[in-house]
Amino acid sequence: MKGDPGKPTDRRTRRQREQRRLFWVVAAFLVVGGGIAITLVYGPRAVALGATCLLAGAGVLGLLWIVLLLIERLAE
Repeated sequence: MKGDPGKPTDRRTRRQREQRRLFWVVAAFLVVGGGIAITLVYGPRAVALGATCLLAGAGVLGLLWIVLLLIERLAE
């Protein structure tokens, strides 16, 4: 896009790439930020259980994202 000024912009691919990047940012923030918050509030001994629950939550988000992606592809 930056290298070819005459090339048309592929907005769909750009949107999909941005959505994928945002999903990973949200999942990382959920797990890392939540792990830090659990450590600060409950102490380092609670991190293992908390991280397991946070990873399960990120997995649910991933599953929802995949379902919505499949619905989008079927709608096309």
